[in-house]
Amino acid sequence: MQSAGLLSVPNLITLARLCAVPLAFWLIIDRALATAFGLFVAAGVSDAVDGWLARRSGGGSRLGAMLDPVADKALIVTMYVTLAAVGALPGWLATLVVFRDLVIVGGVLVLGLLGHPLTIRPLFVSKINTVLQIVLVALTLFLAGFGIAGPAADAACAALSWAVAATTLASGVAYVWRAAHGG
Repeated sequence: MQSAGLLSVPNLITLARLCAVPLAFWLIIDRALATAFGLFVAAGVSDAVDGWLARRSGGGSRLGAMLDPVADKALIVTMYVTLAAVGALPGWLATLVVFRDLVIVGGVLVLGLLGHPLTIRPLFVSKINTVLQIVLVALTLFLAGFGIAGPAADAACAALSWAVAATTLASGVAYVWRAAHGG
């Protein structure tokens, strides 16, 4: 992995995505959900662009490798908590999403402090979970932001919420299982 400077273009894009988190929070609290949808889509595009640029320039930087998942998690966790706070997503689902991430991060920290450092590699179920989490946030922002309602919209959100819950739970259990068995 290259050790590109702190101000490399991919790192600046990632930092911009991280700085967008408080704006996304404010937009949702202010009920500007259509604008929040646009910002969320732009953040997703920026994640793809910074990754592509990092690979194109020889693999990116150590800072970028650490900052990118932080920016992604900060955005997702903020979206779930804030959308639950305004009643657009169920509170139990936001709690589950946040709790899973706290268990994983907390587990890595505790194991590291105990002298058993653990490297987290994304599991297939976790990748599916991430995609479903993103799709649910985007769908929720889109429907609420553009005033689209009805039985079909409600059914789609409910089904997706349960899919996110199932994959969040499954991926959390899989990470704990892997850590407990030395993997």
